[in-house]
Amino acid sequence: MNSDAFQTKLMSLQANMLNFAFMLTSNRDDAYDLLQDTTLKVLDNRDKYVENTNFKGWVFTIMRNIFINNYRRIVRSATVIDQTEDCYHLNLSQDSGIESPEGSFSAAEITDAINEFPEKYRVPFSMHVAGYKYNEIADEMNLPLGTIKSRIFFARQELQKRFADYR
Repeated sequence: MNSDAFQTKLMSLQANMLNFAFMLTSNRDDAYDLLQDTTLKVLDNRDKYVENTNFKGWVFTIMRNIFINNYRRIVRSATVIDQTEDCYHLNLSQDSGIESPEGSFSAAEITDAINEFPEKYRVPFSMHVAGYKYNEIADEMNLPLGTIKSRIFFARQELQKRFADYR
């Protein structure tokens, strides 16, 4: 197929391609971007098209693959990587626990439970909740870092046991 015939065939599909792009993206501007990217890619890869095959299917496959690759790139870039010392942010709870009325606790209940802990668990756990990093707590209490981490872990476990019936 010569260059002019190829371009004419591609241009005749533009309306169908735009509809398909809008179906994939659900956004008008993103659909136009996808249409443009697909048109450029099809023109760049004209030599890879095999005569007497489904031209429309070939073009739509290219569009779908571009959409999937862009989606995967966006998902990868949205991944949060904790680069703090001691992976501090990985230890923060991502769940607020207030999704439903039964899942929420009053601050007084939680504070009472924490205050019932022995001091060796209560102090490091309270400091951790207040925002101190593990190594700051260890320095303040003159204890090894591993001891602080385990005490905070045990305090969390105790709270989970105590409030397990609320789940």
